[in-house]
Amino acid sequence: MNSETQKNACSITEEELPVRFQLLTLFWMLGPAFVRWAEAHMERSGFTPKRLYLMGILYEYGPMVMSSLRDRLGVTATNVTALVDALEAEGMVQRRHHPTDRRATIIALTPKAEKEFGSENCSAFKDRVSRIFDVFSEKEQEQFLDFLLRMRTVLVEHKILDEKSRTIDAAKSKCQSKR
Repeated sequence: MNSETQKNACSITEEELPVRFQLLTLFWMLGPAFVRWAEAHMERSGFTPKRLYLMGILYEYGPMVMSSLRDRLGVTATNVTALVDALEAEGMVQRRHHPTDRRATIIALTPKAEKEFGSENCSAFKDRVSRIFDVFSEKEQEQFLDFLLRMRTVLVEHKILDEKSRTIDAAKSKCQSKR
């Protein structure tokens, strides 16, 4: 690329960027910002964002081996072990032997954690965090959900996300029933 081409590429205003580039920029910016928003609304002591995220993964996708949790969380094996140790001490997760691989350990939510995720405490947290979407009308929220579900489908097709999720499956069926 010559210096004139580089100069022109750098002088493009945000409005001149293709919409998909603007969306990319916003997703990169809004993803971490949304996580911070959610973290700011956490009330339960002892739950760090990573612990809550680990439990959320187990809630959505069911029991899984430690290495899968490590990959989903984007942490080291040592970190996931520490997270699981802390949650196990609180009675929120349990370790199980893998039925066919003696080297693997399966991590599952305990009934106590399952109850917590379905409790009013969790519902109140979801209510507080989801208020950010109140700037959109109900129709706009439904459209936004439809767009994100379509995006999720692409990510599942590219094997970036798992297809099964109890919350997403419920949202998809709700959207399809309204059509």
